[in-house]
Amino acid sequence: MTKKNLVLILVAIALATVYAVWFTDWFRPATVQIFHTSRNLHPDARRGALPSLIFGVNYPLRFTELKVVPLAGFETNKDVVPVWHLVSDSNSVPVKAFSYGQFIGGMRPAINGVRAEPLETNVAYRLLVTAGKIKGEHDFELK
Repeated sequence: MTKKNLVLILVAIALATVYAVWFTDWFRPATVQIFHTSRNLHPDARRGALPSLIFGVNYPLRFTELKVVPLAGFETNKDVVPVWHLVSDSNSVPVKAFSYGQFIGGMRPAINGVRAEPLETNVAYRLLVTAGKIKGEHDFELK
């Protein structure tokens, strides 16, 4: 093999490496984008409509843990008591959207018999999501 061929091969390998690092997602950590919306889905004749909080992610995920905590408490104490906490022992169902307090197939409350607590208006909360190695968080507030 001549020096010219060796240099061309090394340049081709260098270009392929630069392309793989800068123009693909192969070496980036997996992230999840979380969004929320509030809809009045359950009308109540006495109090008007009760808002339903709906969360969504950018692609279907098999969640291993979902947790909603008050943001003020979470910033001072990472072990704050969550208002909603689900965990998965095995395989959960792939989900792209879910409502606050909803039962998700393959997941159970972290503490048996504990249900989601009602959310207060004008209080900031943080949703913490784990799906295997993928982690994400989203801050929200009910108006």
